[in-house]
Amino acid sequence: MDDVRPRTSLRGRGRAPRVVAGLAVLAVSVPLGACSPPADVTPTTSGTAALERYYEQELVWTACGADHAGTDDDEKLMATVAGAECARLSVPLDYDDPEGDVASVAVLRVPARGESRGPMVINPGGPGGSGVTGAIITAAGLAESPITESFDVVGFDPRGVGATRPAADCYSDEEADAGTVPLGSQGTTVAFTEDDTRAIMEKCAERSGGMKALTHMGTRDTARDMDVLRAALGQDELTYFGQSYGTRLGVVYAEMFPERVRAMLLDGGRDSREGTFESRVNAYAGFQGAFDEMAASCATQESCPLGTDPQQATARFQEIVRPLRDRPVPALETELGFDDAIGAVIAGLYNQAAWPRIIAGITEVTQGRGDEMMQLIYDFSPRSATGQWPNTSEANYAINCMDEDRLTPREGGELRTATYERAPFMDPGVDVTAGARDGCEHWPAEPTLGIPYGQDIDGLPATLVVSITGDPTTPHEGGIRLADSLGSALLTVEGQGHTIVAFGKNACVDEVAAAYLIDLDVPAEGTTCTM
Repeated sequence: MDDVRPRTSLRGRGRAPRVVAGLAVLAVSVPLGACSPPADVTPTTSGTAALERYYEQELVWTACGADHAGTDDDEKLMATVAGAECARLSVPLDYDDPEGDVASVAVLRVPARGESRGPMVINPGGPGGSGVTGAIITAAGLAESPITESFDVVGFDPRGVGATRPAADCYSDEEADAGTVPLGSQGTTVAFTEDDTRAIMEKCAERSGGMKALTHMGTRDTARDMDVLRAALGQDELTYFGQSYGTRLGVVYAEMFPERVRAMLLDGGRDSREGTFESRVNAYAGFQGAFDEMAASCATQESCPLGTDPQQATARFQEIVRPLRDRPVPALETELGFDDAIGAVIAGLYNQAAWPRIIAGITEVTQGRGDEMMQLIYDFSPRSATGQWPNTSEANYAINCMDEDRLTPREGGELRTATYERAPFMDPGVDVTAGARDGCEHWPAEPTLGIPYGQDIDGLPATLVVSITGDPTTPHEGGIRLADSLGSALLTVEGQGHTIVAFGKNACVDEVAAAYLIDLDVPAEGTTCTM
């Protein structure tokens, strides 16, 4: 999960609350003018005596339950995994005030299937994805891999996410079911006023533990939490596996604690020098590339709703979905509008296996229904059977507000224009540059990530970047540049899709990943696998 999230105009009952795509771009952003990392981002010790109590804590492992779950569906998932155990990690809410308020991080461990070499800490993506459930999914995906034979899989919910407290919370489940709760405007036709963005921030602060809580949900605070977790797990060095947004977290950790890295596998990352504007436009352009590939596949089918000429597929798609701006079609218990349709396609383009569902959904729209499109959106951010929504979108919003530099309204309009130029399948066909305000413009603190980050890190051991040539949201070119910034080995995977290692379905990738994580053997320059 990561970067550009599906989005919806959220009209009507049952509509999933989603951060609109622009705010959810995974790759870290850069100010339009260069900025340097904060002066204190490279701590090499745990610091003051007040911090030592956190570093010296012992985790108390218990059966997993509601206290470690973001939703009741998460709790049910935990119960299906034999041997899984959970704990809570105490960390300072503010590392500059370690004697102040305490935050509590949810942690889950799945034991190694063989003799354990220790923990492998994972992050599955986002920002906003649960590492608790991510550990379960990773362990299942690698169930036959030497990786899970050799390592305990440990996941944690980052700052603001899931069962970690305080958690980002900007609206109730009832509001999500009933109304319009977008958290941003980029990548959609949503128009915001300055009052709108201020009201969003104030409501998030009220529901998430106050203004101070919002200012400590960024990646740098989570990286420091991960170092406390390393110590609490009894490790002098960290073995880490991050996917998508998890690559950002991993690189920031490596920058802050290079001497504490044993191994770092980064799957599906983006250039850590790339700016806000560039990273978002490139992500959308990647989805256009995936759309074109999907359309070419569709064109070989007699009943393709996009026609038999792939060169005309985008124009045909526009003809089908642009009328939804003014005339939504029935979809499940609600309606499918233009932004919903674009969000559904984005959700499906993450995985080539979902292309038939996109094609079926487009066909259905031509027939006046949007059920399959809406189901694609629901499947991406599932509502539990009891009506609980995961807080993925709210956490995505809060984390990016503390990581990404902010655009002015003029720059927001320019970003929409550039997006439609590079990703015309998203173009609504009308001028929507007005109202493209940054949803973070009233956030109570400036971003803390610092750009560029992760450049030429002294003392960092060998790392491994894995990048798919047809990745729709973290383009391969950015993966190449990320590896260059870190001095990392690079495994190129020929194919379509976003991230691959945790699926355990490619013997070539699994062999390279296992050799690195277990024996620290990096692949030779130019090594390639094929999907």
